Amino acid sequence: MQLKSHDSRISYLALSRNFGKEIAVTASLHYAQGKFVIIMDADLQHPPELIPKFLQVAQQGYDIVYAKPINRQIESWIKRNLTHMFYKTLNSVADIHIPSHASDFRLLSRRAVEAIKKLREQHRFVKGLFAWVGYPQKNIDYKMDERCAGKTKWGYLKLRNFAIEGITSFTILPLKLASYLGLITAFLAFIYGIIIISKTILFGDPARGYPSLIVVILFLGSIQLFTLGIIGEYLGRTFNETKNRPLYFIKNYFSHHFDS
Repeated sequence: MQLKSHDSRISYLALSRNFGKEIAVTASLHYAQGKFVIIMDADLQHPPELIPKFLQVAQQGYDIVYAKPINRQIESWIKRNLTHMFYKTLNSVADIHIPSHASDFRLLSRRAVEAIKKLREQHRFVKGLFAWVGYPQKNIDYKMDERCAGKTKWGYLKLRNFAIEGITSFTILPLKLASYLGLITAFLAFIYGIIIISKTILFGDPARGYPSLIVVILFLGSIQLFTLGIIGEYLGRTFNETKNRPLYFIKNYFSHHFDS
């Protein structure tokens, strides 16, 4: 607001509450004007001096230009490797290719923005949505700076939820795997039952039992709970989508019209 009072070219948009980063990015795209729109963090890890290069690449016919950091060593070893595993897994099961380690720092053409605005799902993995709309895309390598202030709020729990969001938004493979796992388990249980019955009939070997029985019950029970969890993730998303709630509400909006 203070910047707005000193420069009339600045637009200011405030949501009624914290709806999350993905919804905030979506809201900004809904209200952004101009031929090109650039998304960047405010902690200065995304260098503003890269913007002219974004525009230069966009003029070559690319609708989306995204920045890819070349110095992820400033992040922890665990986070870097978990991120790498996530993108490798997601791209192996999804029907689109999502650029690995691409940051949210990117330029979108007006055509790409209008396409994103038509996607209204509640559970949003915007990096996947940017890839899903297609259109020519190109990456720019950049050196990510340290945060100028504050600490990241993206802990491992939020990153886990972010990964689940990405996988469940662009593939139903976990549901298929749950079905396959159930079939395989049923087949193994059938074979094991034949072995036990045969040993009892042919050799008079009694069914031994308590430890092995407990192991089998716990094994089957854990598989059932696991598959129910997968089904629950998709069912919960379906429930949220059917409510058809607005993605966000605006508290304050002060705009400046840009000629496109």
